[in-house]
Amino acid sequence: MQKPWAPPVRWVFGAATLLGLFSTAQAYRLTALTSKDPMNIEVGSLLVLNLAYWYIPAAAASVIFRLVHRFRIDELRIRVILVHACAALLFTIVHAAAMISVRGLLWGRPPLGWLTALQRTHLTNLDWLLMTYTTVVGFTYALGYYREVQARAIREAQLQARLMEARVKTLEAKLHPHFLFNTLHAISTLVHSNPDSADRMISRLSDLLRLTFDRTGAARVPLQEELEFLQKYLEIEQTRFQDRLTVRYEIDPLTLDAEVPRLILQPIVENAIKHGISPRTGPGLVQINARIQGDQLTLEVRDNGAGLSGSARNQFRSGVGLANTRDRLECLYGDAQQLEFSEGDGGLTVRIAIPLQRAPLVTETAARVA
Repeated sequence: MQKPWAPPVRWVFGAATLLGLFSTAQAYRLTALTSKDPMNIEVGSLLVLNLAYWYIPAAAASVIFRLVHRFRIDELRIRVILVHACAALLFTIVHAAAMISVRGLLWGRPPLGWLTALQRTHLTNLDWLLMTYTTVVGFTYALGYYREVQARAIREAQLQARLMEARVKTLEAKLHPHFLFNTLHAISTLVHSNPDSADRMISRLSDLLRLTFDRTGAARVPLQEELEFLQKYLEIEQTRFQDRLTVRYEIDPLTLDAEVPRLILQPIVENAIKHGISPRTGPGLVQINARIQGDQLTLEVRDNGAGLSGSARNQFRSGVGLANTRDRLECLYGDAQQLEFSEGDGGLTVRIAIPLQRAPLVTETAARVA
């Protein structure tokens, strides 16, 4: 069990005050029922006596808490049981002695003497005081177990978050060699046929990798940063496809500070180019949309390709990009996300919907999307 927690002293004495006031009201009513002259009841003396009755355990509570910390009853050792049994007995004796002292201050010396009065008070309240001691010990352990459950829940949540973060980073790490391989393969096809274009692609790839490494570590980034990265990637693809690739953005300015998973758009755009633009002989269009719908951010990537054939559809569904994107969305958002694609007369549309969460922009002058 986690180390039991001692409540603040003001809480302990606050509870003792409430109990003392309740006991005073109870004692006054009982005295009034048996008294011939209820008007002469010493309310002040009853109040002092009953407050003292509860303030004594309150004063001893800190000592009991320390005993509970040091001698744990859940260990069930003979030494621990003996310590608490002796402490409980000592508590009852101290309480009885203190109450006799208070009575002496209020009403003078007991008629039968101090020793007799001490024994009578001690035996009269022994069972109740032992229950009081046991209650304080039990309350301390109940608090300790409650705090342990809370701490365990927090630890489990933190561990789950770390596991999810590690899984997201592992999935994200898979994208880098996949993307790099595809880009290098595209460069290799241009080295001999179009050296100038290959040189420009290498230069832009260098810029893109620098941007990637600068942002390593964050699972989510503002959409504006994601679009900046996407633009760098599309510059490479436009160098490769020349006039055959046109990119259009329809971005709601209110979405630019929304959080999105890193590299969430690049693999989808890559698939759009691979399955939609590359097979075409004429000009191709890729359109990226971002808008807010209620409490969700919606991202769409559209192309004007011919759609997907049976084999291309299976390859698209099971490819690294889409499968990785789906896994990362499930890790980060659970059931609060959607990833779906639809085919129409004008190609393929991939739609992502995630909870809208705002993030501060990292830079004041980020790339403009036009």
